[in-house]
Amino acid sequence: MALKVCQICAVEFTLRHFLLALCDGVKAQGWDLTVVCSESPGLQEFRGRGYRILGLPIARNFNVLSHLRSVAALVALFRRERFDVVHAHTPIAALLARLAARLCRVPLVVYTAHGFYFHDEMPRWKRALFVGLERLGGRWTDLLFTQSGEDAAAAVRERIAPAEIVHAIGNGIDVGRFDPAAVADREATRARLGVGRGDCLVGMIGRQVREKGVAEFLQAATRVAGARPGVRFLLIGEQLDSDHAGSVAAETAAAQAALGDRLVVTGARRDIPDLLAAMDVFCLPSYREGMPRTIIEAMMMGLPVVATDIRGSREEVVAGVTGLLVPTRDAAALAGAMEALVADPGLRRRYGAAGRERAREHYDEARVVGLQMDLIRAQARRRGLPA
Repeated sequence: MALKVCQICAVEFTLRHFLLALCDGVKAQGWDLTVVCSESPGLQEFRGRGYRILGLPIARNFNVLSHLRSVAALVALFRRERFDVVHAHTPIAALLARLAARLCRVPLVVYTAHGFYFHDEMPRWKRALFVGLERLGGRWTDLLFTQSGEDAAAAVRERIAPAEIVHAIGNGIDVGRFDPAAVADREATRARLGVGRGDCLVGMIGRQVREKGVAEFLQAATRVAGARPGVRFLLIGEQLDSDHAGSVAAETAAAQAALGDRLVVTGARRDIPDLLAAMDVFCLPSYREGMPRTIIEAMMMGLPVVATDIRGSREEVVAGVTGLLVPTRDAAALAGAMEALVADPGLRRRYGAAGRERAREHYDEARVVGLQMDLIRAQARRRGLPA
């Protein structure tokens, strides 16, 4: 008999960008996999590829009535399916799924914190609220995975979970896909973006919301553009329909008006390795992160990175070795770091080479998936499950 595993998240975006390697790892074990998330047209692609996906509405807002409906639906689902393992992702979906799993006495409940929502820049009352919700969810958790070591330490320090069930698993990407030698022609991609051979291209990838630091990226770009006529900027990503974080539409429009064709805004894209290969500098000025994949992708492609000095990002970027770290919400500091790299091609090459070496050593997703499989299998065996 195969172990019955449910992977659950709120939206298809999380499945597409963060969970597919894990789902493939579960299937490779011979375990019986079901994925649960809110229904969307994009799920048909994954169903066509053989994944069993059940659509169930899970809101990403703070509507308590909506969440109670989700819990009721999850309880009915878990009772019908009788999963051995429920593995939950993203804060709200994970809290609801763990409550439902405990009500149904699911034998093994796993939570991956892809970056705790609370952070030190929050108002104290708000931080206390989100820590309290994580503590509540921790009562219904048998294994807690974090991506960054700092989040693992925070989980223990804030009494979210006891140390013996907390594991920092890291993060990783497909090292074969993000290989500078395997991408399409760099100059052809740059030409399609309107970037000349002598130009320096500074890029960012992320959801188009305020907490990703998009506004600061655009403000810094406008500053740098005034001093460096040979610099262009690339902004990649979208705002999800389910996002409740602040919009940056006004800042984007203002930057486009100021920069003209020196700023290219692409929306969501699937050809990320090609676009990274076209860049000379990568930026991610987020306010909070777990352990951002985009930084790993950029490092794997040999790019120097400018990031904010926050949990997760500073674990990936070694300041003065693979890139530069700046304070959050500080467009002037971000512009200074951008300009330092724009002005020095030799520094870009050194940071980029060191970043690729670090990424290859630490951030292979096969290792991260394998570690999760080992930890889940060990816990399942302790519970007498068919692992």
